[in-house]
Amino acid sequence: MRAASTVDGERDRAVAYLLIRLTIGASLFGHGLVRIPKLGAFHAQLAGEFKTSILPAALVSVCGYALPFAELATGVLLLAGALTRAAAVAGSVVMIALVFGATSIGHFNVIGDQLVHASLLAVVVGFREHNRYSIDRLLASRRRPRELRSR
Repeated sequence: MRAASTVDGERDRAVAYLLIRLTIGASLFGHGLVRIPKLGAFHAQLAGEFKTSILPAALVSVCGYALPFAELATGVLLLAGALTRAAAVAGSVVMIALVFGATSIGHFNVIGDQLVHASLLAVVVGFREHNRYSIDRLLASRRRPRELRSR
């Protein structure tokens, strides 16, 4: 009976990990998806908000154009479970930039949401051994037989 509960526990952790990964992936994907079609307006709004910031206007401009694509790409990778660690680390770098940017203009009300995203991304990195339902796992299982044959 104990072996069955261990297997069930492992499955539950894998499903829990999947749900966290899909949730944070959907959020990032959705942020990028809605911003890209109105990229010019998003960029203009961001540039306007950051006029009083200590950050250089050129940096704000580059970030305004790059942010939606970074969100979309990390979201797609997390949804698929492909390059999961790299995607979660990249998403975390985005969150660090967003937290710093928000503090530079006194938008402290959005930092909580960014910290929740950063926390979930840290969970995705820290508990990757439970990333059972993913492209990463599928590719790893296909590589193993070849590696064993080459020994």
